[in-house]
Amino acid sequence: MGHCNITVLLPPFDVDARTLPANDPARAAELAATLNTVEEVLEEIGPRSVHDSVPYLYARTDLEIVQTAVWGHVLGISDPALADSGNDLPLLSEARGLRERYPDARIVGRVGFHCGAAHTEDIVWLPDGAMFHAAGWPGDEPFEVTGDPGAIASALGIPAEALEDLGLDEEDPADIEWADFAALALGEADPWGIERIQTTAFRVRHTEFATSTMEELYFTG
Repeated sequence: MGHCNITVLLPPFDVDARTLPANDPARAAELAATLNTVEEVLEEIGPRSVHDSVPYLYARTDLEIVQTAVWGHVLGISDPALADSGNDLPLLSEARGLRERYPDARIVGRVGFHCGAAHTEDIVWLPDGAMFHAAGWPGDEPFEVTGDPGAIASALGIPAEALEDLGLDEEDPADIEWADFAALALGEADPWGIERIQTTAFRVRHTEFATSTMEELYFTG
């Protein structure tokens, strides 16, 4: 997998991830319990670096591990149930639930999963309701884009040069690295590339639907 995370950025938005407070494990547990994919939080496993947030799954028990964090007014989520092969759009579903709970937040998610071919899903959702969502098979069809990335970029003050580097005006949507666009939407608030920043790992019982979907995705054959 490439990325597998959601960031919920509450006001104020001009934050540098390098200055975030330490994760609050108790609030992280509360966050984990609210996820659409989670039926019950079973136990706290302990702290993990954000660099360990991409799931490496060797056994079915690895599917039970999610990571969440509450760094002050910035929330982080990593869950193997966010991966998809084009059927269910779990990232969009989770973002909708987060949007209901945190209507003033900027919600940014990016997930990349390789199941014979790469499948990606990326989302940027702003407090005013403007939303951009892209999902599909990079370089191939089907690839679906909802919303105007240019309008999102303008609202966030993303420089035109950065959009040109992504090929936003010229490339087919299926050829654009939308995870890079999501990174631009987070800017300096992006915590996922800073190794010393920690989440809390939990063993959970996922919903029956999430569990069956993950088993099919990760352990087919």
